[in-house]
Amino acid sequence: MALHLYLIRHGRTEWNNQGLLQGLGDSPLVEEGILGAKLTGKALQQIPFSACYSSLLKRAQDTANYIIGERDIPHFHHAGLNEFSFGLWEGKPSVELAEHPEYQLLRTQPHLYQAIESQGETIEQLYLRSTKALAQIIERHQEDENVLIVSHGMTLTLLTAVLKGLHWHQFRDPHLHTFVANTAINIAKIEAGKSDLITFNDVSHL
Repeated sequence: MALHLYLIRHGRTEWNNQGLLQGLGDSPLVEEGILGAKLTGKALQQIPFSACYSSLLKRAQDTANYIIGERDIPHFHHAGLNEFSFGLWEGKPSVELAEHPEYQLLRTQPHLYQAIESQGETIEQLYLRSTKALAQIIERHQEDENVLIVSHGMTLTLLTAVLKGLHWHQFRDPHLHTFVANTAINIAKIEAGKSDLITFNDVSHL
């Protein structure tokens, strides 16, 4: 039997609607985001989750709680699932940074992004901490379990790329991978030490 990981990005937030870089900053779920989380919970109602893991950020924890609903599912928080830190850019409109050379590197050649001006994380740092968190979760659970993971856009876009076999350098390549949508369902199958992303960016329940 295989371990199945259900990876969900948090519901839409106020800063998402305003086009602001969120990162470790936090803004509350909007009505659309709450509805998306509830619809995701309804779609996954029959999945017997052994546990749920979310980041330390409230938008992810709230989304996880809406998905869990009244079910008795242990809910843990893991810093390794936190969103990518944009540093000094958090709270700024992404359109204002569109022509910034460092921001362009982040979007197109993430392995070259050094976070010199933003003073945030590098993508390599995100890769190392998020894959470590995922490995810890996988190690903790038996092969026939289902685990719910609620995290963030950059974090999950990188993790889903890695789970389907891409190098982390490639996670923003639009020809190879796309950005994870709010409350989309992504499912990874872990079996005999190998991973397979069997569902990606499924929004048919929304």
